[in-house]
Amino acid sequence: MRRLRLLLLAPVVALLSACDLVVLRPAGDVAAQQGDLLMISTLLMLLIIVPVMGLTVFFAWKYRASNKEAEYQPDWDHSTSLELVIWAAPLLIIICLGALTWAGTHLLDPYRPIDRIKPGHAVAENVEPLQVNVVALDWKWMFIYPQYGVATVNELAAPVDRPIRFHITSSSVMNSFYIPALAGQIYAMPGMETKLHAVINKPGEYQGFSANYSGDGFSNMRFAFHGLDQAGFDRWIAGVRQGGQPLDRDRYLELEKPSEKVPVLYFGQVDGALWDAILNMCVEPGKMCMGEMMQIDRKGGLSLASVRNTMPLIYDKYAGRGKSPAYFGSNESYVMTICTPLQAEAAAADRMRQSEQQAVATPVSLDRLTGQGVSHKVTPMAALTSNSFAAGPVSTDIRSAPNA
Repeated sequence: MRRLRLLLLAPVVALLSACDLVVLRPAGDVAAQQGDLLMISTLLMLLIIVPVMGLTVFFAWKYRASNKEAEYQPDWDHSTSLELVIWAAPLLIIICLGALTWAGTHLLDPYRPIDRIKPGHAVAENVEPLQVNVVALDWKWMFIYPQYGVATVNELAAPVDRPIRFHITSSSVMNSFYIPALAGQIYAMPGMETKLHAVINKPGEYQGFSANYSGDGFSNMRFAFHGLDQAGFDRWIAGVRQGGQPLDRDRYLELEKPSEKVPVLYFGQVDGALWDAILNMCVEPGKMCMGEMMQIDRKGGLSLASVRNTMPLIYDKYAGRGKSPAYFGSNESYVMTICTPLQAEAAAADRMRQSEQQAVATPVSLDRLTGQGVSHKVTPMAALTSNSFAAGPVSTDIRSAPNA
C-alpha cells in the first residue's frame, strides 16, 4: 500500500521538478526586491487566511451534530471581544499592505533610475548606465546599443553590477518585455517609449520573452540574456562589431516584416537616426514622422491655422475658415497633401529656378501695383528698363489683408 502511494506521488514530483523559481530567486537586485515584496505581502495575508481556515475546521468539528457536549446558546448575538478581533486584525493587515505597496510602487518604479547595485552598495556617481533601445518586432526582439553603435536580434548582454537603462517601443502591436531574472515586465507600444531600469548581479545566461500575446509567432518570441563580467562584455561587443552587418533603414524594413524563429543576428554598424525614426514611425522614405505631425497639430492642424507651417506669410486671424483671400484667392482652399522637409526644400529650390527663368524671359507689368502701404500708382512699365527686373519676379496684384 505504501509503495502504491509513492507511485501515485511520482507524477506530481515530476511536474514540480519542471518549476523554475527564478521569480523568487532572481539574479538582479530589482527583481529580488520585487520578489521580497511578493513574499512579504503573502505572509501578511496568511496571518488572516491561516487562522480563518483553522477556525473553520475547528468549529465544524466542535459543533458537529454528534457532539452532545457542545455548548448551545440560541440567544447569543453579540461579542465585543470577537468583534474587535474580527475587524482590528484585518484592518492592521490592510494598513501594513498599503504602506508596503506605496513604498514599493515608488521605489521600484521602472522609470526611476536605480540608486543601488545590491544591498549595501550604492551606485557610484561616475558610473554611466548601459543604454539599450528595445524594439518589439513581429515576432522577434531587436536590441540597439547606441553607446557602442551595434545592434542584435534575439540576443541581449549586459555587464554585471552596471545599471541598465532600457528604452522600449514596438513596431506594430502592443507587446511586453520581460526578463524574470532581471526585473518586472513592461509594455512595448508602437509610437510610444516606455522605460525600465535594472541591474544584473550574477553572471549567467537567462531567458527573456514576450509576456503579452501578439499574434501567431508569439510563443517563439524569446531571447537569451547574458550577464557577463566587464571583460566578457567587451569581448561580446567586439564580436558583434566584427561579425555584424550594417543596420540601416532598408535592412530594418526587411526585419520588420513578420517572421518566426529568427536566429541570432549581429549588426556591427547602426544608423544613428534609426531609433528616432522607429519611435516616430517614419522609417519608410517620404513618410511624415509623428513629431512633425504633432507640431502641425500644435500649430492648429491641417486648416487655415496651419498656413504658418508651410508659407512664410502673416497669419490672418480674421479670415474665414476654409477661405483665405489673402493667400489663395477667393475660392475655398484645402490642404491636399503634406511633404517632408526634404521634399519641401527641393520643391522650393525648383520654384526658385522656374521664377528666375520666367523673370528673365517675360518682364511683368507693374501698371496696377496696389496693396497695403502702396497709396499711389508706381511708374508705368514703359518708363522702366529691363534691368529693373533682374532681381526676380513681382506679383501683378498684391491683395492686402486685414491687420492681424
